[in-house]
Amino acid sequence: MDKYTPHTWQPHERPSLPGSPSTPLHSTRKRWAYALVGVLVAITGGLGNSLVIANLVYLQGALGATTAEMAWLPAAYVMTNVSMNLLLVKFRQQFGLRAFTEVFLVLYALVTFGHLFVNDLSSAIAVRAAHGMVGAALSSLGLYYMIQAFPAKWRMKALVLGLGTAQLALPLARLFSEDLLQIAEWRGLYLFELGMALTCLGCVFLLKLPPGDRFKTFEKLDFLTFAILATGVALLCAVLSLGRIDWWLEAPWIGVASACSLVLIMAGLAIEHNRSNPLLMTRWLGSGVMIRLALAVVLIRMVLSEQSTGAVGFMQMLNMSNEQMRTLYWVMLAGAIAGLATSALTINPSHLLMPLIISLAFMATGSVMDSFSSNLTRPQNMYVSQFLLGFGGTFFLGPTMVLGTKNVLTNPRNLVSFSVLFGICQNLGGLIGAALLGTFQIVREKFHSSMIVEHLTLLDPRVAARVASGGSAYGGVIADPELRNLMGIRSLATAATREANVMAYNDVFMLIAIIAILTMIWIFIRSLWLISTTKAAASAAPPVQPSGALSS
Repeated sequence: MDKYTPHTWQPHERPSLPGSPSTPLHSTRKRWAYALVGVLVAITGGLGNSLVIANLVYLQGALGATTAEMAWLPAAYVMTNVSMNLLLVKFRQQFGLRAFTEVFLVLYALVTFGHLFVNDLSSAIAVRAAHGMVGAALSSLGLYYMIQAFPAKWRMKALVLGLGTAQLALPLARLFSEDLLQIAEWRGLYLFELGMALTCLGCVFLLKLPPGDRFKTFEKLDFLTFAILATGVALLCAVLSLGRIDWWLEAPWIGVASACSLVLIMAGLAIEHNRSNPLLMTRWLGSGVMIRLALAVVLIRMVLSEQSTGAVGFMQMLNMSNEQMRTLYWVMLAGAIAGLATSALTINPSHLLMPLIISLAFMATGSVMDSFSSNLTRPQNMYVSQFLLGFGGTFFLGPTMVLGTKNVLTNPRNLVSFSVLFGICQNLGGLIGAALLGTFQIVREKFHSSMIVEHLTLLDPRVAARVASGGSAYGGVIADPELRNLMGIRSLATAATREANVMAYNDVFMLIAIIAILTMIWIFIRSLWLISTTKAAASAAPPVQPSGALSS
C-alpha cells in the first residue's frame, strides 16, 4: 500500500482529523502509559522556556548580558514556536507527527548539550529558538498521547487535560529552579532541560503513537508563505518583547521592525487569500466567529499576565526572594491543577461560553483583591487571589479549544488555519499582556513618583524629621553631618520610589480587573444573544420538515 493511501479503519479507530493518529482499543496498563508520557511530553514542551523566564535575572549575570539582550531569550522561543505552527499541521499530515518530533527533539538535545560548553548569549538564544520549534510539536504530541489514554466517550476530557497540562510548566519551574541553580549554577538548568529532552525522546521511541492517514499536502508556494509570515511574526514578537525595555518611541529599530512586520504579514495573507489551495483559509479566519474567538483568547491571555507580570513582579519589587515566595508558587500550581481538573470533569459541548465567563469572573475577583496591596503586603496575603487566577487560567483553555475545533470538524481544511490562529493568540496574547501591563506600570510609576516628590520639601517638618531619622541610621559609621543628611535624603527618595511602584502595581491590578470584567460582560451578552436567536429560529421552524431539508 502506498504511504499516502488512506487506511481502512474500524469505526472506533478512525482518526478524528487529518494528520492525527488512529484510536485503537488499548489495555488499561497501556492507557496509563500513554497518560504518563502525555504529561511528560506536554510539560517538557514549555518547561525549558519557563526555567529561563523564572531565572532571567540570574542568567543575566551568568551570561554578562544587559536586560535588553536577555529579553531575546524568551522572544526567540515565541518567534520559532509561533512560526512552526504554520508548517507543523501539514508536516504531520504528510510525514507523521512522530517523525517531526523525533527530528527536532534530537536537534534540541544536541543544541542544549553544546550550550553546556559554550557560555555566551548567542548559544543561549539558539537553544531557545530550537526549544520553540520542538515545543510547537510537543504540545500537539502531548495532546495526542493524552487522547490515547482515554476511551472514546471521554475524548473531550482528554482534550482538556492534554491542552492544559502544558500550562503547569511555569509554576513548576518557579518551584524547583532555585534548587537546580544551587546544584550546578546556570548549567543546572540546562542539564535538567537536556535530561527532560532525552527522557521524552526515549519515551516517544518506546511508546509510539498509532499510525494515522498520511496525505500529500505540501505545495511549493507554502514555503514562500511560511518564509514571509514567519519573518513578519518574528519581527512582531521582537517588538512586543523589547518595546518596553528599549522604549517604544525612542529606539528607531522598533518603528522599522513594526512597519516591516505589518507589510510582511499583510503580504503573506494576500498571497494566501488568492490561492486555490491555500495554507491559511483567510476567508474563514476573517469570519465573525473566528475573530471573536481570537479576541477572546487574546484578552484572557492578557488577563492571565497578572500572575507573571503583576503579582510576581510586585513581590520581586518588594525584594521577596524565591524562597519566600515558594508557598505562593505552590498555591499558583494548586489553582492551575484545580482549574484543569474542574474543566475536564465539567466540560459540556452545549455550554462552552459559561466556563469562559466563570474564568474571567475568578480572575477579575483575584485582580481586584490584589489592587489593595501595600508595601506591607507579603506572599501570604496573595494566596486566595493567586489561586483564583491560577484556576481561571486553566479553566478556560479546554472550552476555547473545543469552540474552535467544532468549526474544524465541519471542514478539515480549516485545521491548519485554526492551529495557527490558536497558537498565535496564545503566544501573542501573553506577549501583548506583558508589554501592555509592563508599559502601564512604568508610566504609572513615573506619574505617582512625580505626585509624591511634588509634595516633598524640607520646609515640611515631617519630611525634615524623616530625613533626620534616615540619616541617624548611619550615625555609627558616618561622622560628617552633611553626609548623613544626604544619606537621609537618599533613603527618603528610595522610600518614595517604592511607594510609587506599589501604587503603580495597584493600578495594573485594577486595569487587569477592568479588562476581565469588560470581556466577561461582552461574552455574557453574546451568549444571551445566541440563546435568544436559537430559540427564535426554533419557534419559527415548521413542525414537519421534508426529508431533504436537514441536508441543506
